Amino acid sequence: MDFVTPVMDVAARLWACTAKRVTYFRRLSRNLKILRTTMDELKSVYEDVRERVECEEKLQKKRTRSVENWIRSVEAMEREVEQILEEGDEEVQNKCSGTCCPRDPCGSYKLGKALPRKIRAVVALRSKVDHFQDVAVPLPNLLVIERPLEKIVGLDSPFLEVWRLLRNEQVGTIGIYGMGGVGKTTLLKKVNNNFLKPSHDFDIVIWIVVSKPTTLERVQEALRYKLEIPDGRWKNRSEDEKAAEIFSVLKTKKFVLLLDDIWEPLDLLKVGIPLLSTHRNKSKVVFTTRSADVCRDMEAQKSIKVECLAWEESLTLFWTRVGENTLNSHPDIPKLSEIVARECKGLPLALIIVGRAMAGARTPQDWEKKIQMLKNYPAKFPGMGDSLFPVLAFSYDSLPDEAIKSCFLYCSLFPEDYEISPQHLIELWIGEGLLEEYDSIQEERNQGEEIIERLKDVCLLESGRSQKQEYLKMHDVIRDMALWLASEHGKKENKFLVKDQVGLIRAHEVKKWNEAQRITLWESRIEELREPPCFPNVETFFASGKCMKSFPSGFFVYMHVLRVLDLSNNYELVELPVEIGNLVTLRYLNLSKTSVENLPGELKNLKILKCLILDNMNSLQPLPSPMLSVLSSLQLFSMFNSPYKGDHRTLLEDLEQLEYINDLSLDLTTVSSAQVLFNSHKLQSFTRRLRLFNCKCLNLVRLSPYIEMLHISFCHAFKDVQISLEMEGLQYSKFPRQGYCLYYLCHVYISWCSKLLNLTWLIHAPNLKFLSIDDCGSLEEVVEVEKSQFSLIDPNFNLFSRLISLTLINLPKLRSICRWNQSFPSLREITVLGCPRIKKLPFDFNTGMNKNLEKIIGEQEWWDGLEWEDKDSMFNLTPYFRTTQSSKRLEFPFVPLQVHSDRQISRFFQVPLGYVDV
Repeated sequence: MDFVTPVMDVAARLWACTAKRVTYFRRLSRNLKILRTTMDELKSVYEDVRERVECEEKLQKKRTRSVENWIRSVEAMEREVEQILEEGDEEVQNKCSGTCCPRDPCGSYKLGKALPRKIRAVVALRSKVDHFQDVAVPLPNLLVIERPLEKIVGLDSPFLEVWRLLRNEQVGTIGIYGMGGVGKTTLLKKVNNNFLKPSHDFDIVIWIVVSKPTTLERVQEALRYKLEIPDGRWKNRSEDEKAAEIFSVLKTKKFVLLLDDIWEPLDLLKVGIPLLSTHRNKSKVVFTTRSADVCRDMEAQKSIKVECLAWEESLTLFWTRVGENTLNSHPDIPKLSEIVARECKGLPLALIIVGRAMAGARTPQDWEKKIQMLKNYPAKFPGMGDSLFPVLAFSYDSLPDEAIKSCFLYCSLFPEDYEISPQHLIELWIGEGLLEEYDSIQEERNQGEEIIERLKDVCLLESGRSQKQEYLKMHDVIRDMALWLASEHGKKENKFLVKDQVGLIRAHEVKKWNEAQRITLWESRIEELREPPCFPNVETFFASGKCMKSFPSGFFVYMHVLRVLDLSNNYELVELPVEIGNLVTLRYLNLSKTSVENLPGELKNLKILKCLILDNMNSLQPLPSPMLSVLSSLQLFSMFNSPYKGDHRTLLEDLEQLEYINDLSLDLTTVSSAQVLFNSHKLQSFTRRLRLFNCKCLNLVRLSPYIEMLHISFCHAFKDVQISLEMEGLQYSKFPRQGYCLYYLCHVYISWCSKLLNLTWLIHAPNLKFLSIDDCGSLEEVVEVEKSQFSLIDPNFNLFSRLISLTLINLPKLRSICRWNQSFPSLREITVLGCPRIKKLPFDFNTGMNKNLEKIIGEQEWWDGLEWEDKDSMFNLTPYFRTTQSSKRLEFPFVPLQVHSDRQISRFFQVPLGYVDV
């Protein structure tokens, strides 16, 4: 019997253990049901708490930490319970048929054992709610103050970009820039108000209007108010001490600082803003400005330009301000409203102001009158002179000096939507004396380029590109504002007179011009006058377009202070008025693209003439002698693309005698004249643009390192270029990068040079932008590696890195552009026609991803026959290909204007102006 007791004890223990496990099995279904019910009750309570929290947060309160932790715990518990219930339901369904025994006893046991613990945990979470007296507490100050905002049109894209950047932890400072009235403040308000939603983790959002004059004190005071810094830590403190107080508060917070209307760089560290790059809380600064310069100076990691609205958005915004009642008052008004809206060119502030002004116009007649006023006298249109222009004029007022302001106003002399050539504009500024006087025209050009960049940065000028040429443009509303400023806020309407496409200008209109300072006529002409008009104040006179065939008799007699006379683009102007020779104050004369045959000998009286431009004048006869040599103040002389019918050598000798000449553009058609130029250190060093045409025996061209544009055509013996570095002691050190001795060369056009084998010398032109080669039958390679002398070049040499346009036409022997792959990061357009031996493009894989690339033009047969290193390159570039036939006429970069007996040249001139058959 001694062994029975231990056996019974073991049996009892086994039975107790087994019974306990059986209990878990038997109660599995019941416990699952209890857990499900308990969890449903917890979720109901959870939803109630969430609603209370959201209501409190709308009142600018912040949820307590205990509530936040409870909400997170419930959400985690819900996920755990869902998994348990899913496993439990599966266990219940998998019992052995006809019994209560589980198929997986071990799994069922673990699950049954866990259920009571989970039920108790759910009940405990539910009971915690009874201890919540408050789910949210008031903030020390409002997290964000809502800004009043009208219905927004057209800012979705920039808003989404700003909001995306705000969520990017790598970006701390964001700059928003654009012209006045484009919607920068509206965008910033939208960003501010979006923080009212609780879907972010910032502690505080601070809004400050900086405006001008910018002062640290005002910005610090605004921050002190928002951060509730007490008087004891603020009053009678220095600027640095106040910055320290602001810093001590902000360094503990994750903040967003919204700064509106910044006009000059603001030192955030001096204000007391923690350095965002080292701030562990990942705070943000977003600011608006009219200047891209401010974005750079404030080291914005991302800059976003707010553009004018697209047409559909413009019309929508305009109609919202006009109102349905007005739009529906007559069937013609919607169409008339489109005309008015187009005059605003997508500028939101203009659309709003003009729309409000038109809200009361209920008849078509009212609209038609206002349209004429808006087009001809915009300053008189309701709201323009007293509301819109003063706002836009802040950008003008903020320009640093009077020279830049005058240059800006000068841009308003061109018509609406006119594509202004930057070089032409700068030369006009030089002629007017608006730029600081230098000994060198190039230095004045540099100053002019800086001013253009400044005006572009503050969004007073826009840039664009047309037919491979860069241009400038003024937004129409900005132009109207500039004319308003030039007229002294409308007090002197005729100070700047701009007449565009008005047809015939009557005599009584001309009489009103006696107070004008600057007059520009575009596609307009003047009727014959009974007596010479009096223009005592006119300093500038433009007349451009097909309409101007001649001027009334004595028209220029009483222009005693005229400084700039631009008669370019008058193709039908044949004769120049003799009295122009008596304009002794004239500093600038431009006769380009006219049919003037003879320059009057009286021009020799223009002793202070600084710029004489005679480009593209096909009919020009030899200049009277002496004329050029006595223009003692002449600094800029341009006769480019104008086949000179006189003795080029005499012309060059006259130029050589001029003491101050330092900017030349020449067109030479004989080898002897080219040699005179090459042998003159003075003339060659000042030649900026050179065109050599039909110099048949010229085999070597000597170039100045300062050459910017080179045209060589019908020079059949031409083989190579020599760079005159020894000229006047020039050394490589004179150039920004050693080895690049054609640093300034941007445009090269070569055609009909039958013995040319390569253009390897182009490796010395790192800034080459436009390259066009055609009808050079012997050309085999653009750059020949064996002759490239790479030892002179930067080891990181990237050939053609700034090339924008490449044109290759009728080059039957051309095998390649160069034998090594290039990235061509700036390339926008390439044309290859009649080049059957080019089987590969020297494009790096990334070229197809280049944002600048726009099109590749060529024959389909040529494209299909190209060899590719990989399919990715082909797929990358195929979307840019545009097919054309080899007989198609293509735009040609320049037009020779002199007819020769040579059969090839005769065929060359049979095509229309500006085109060539290929």
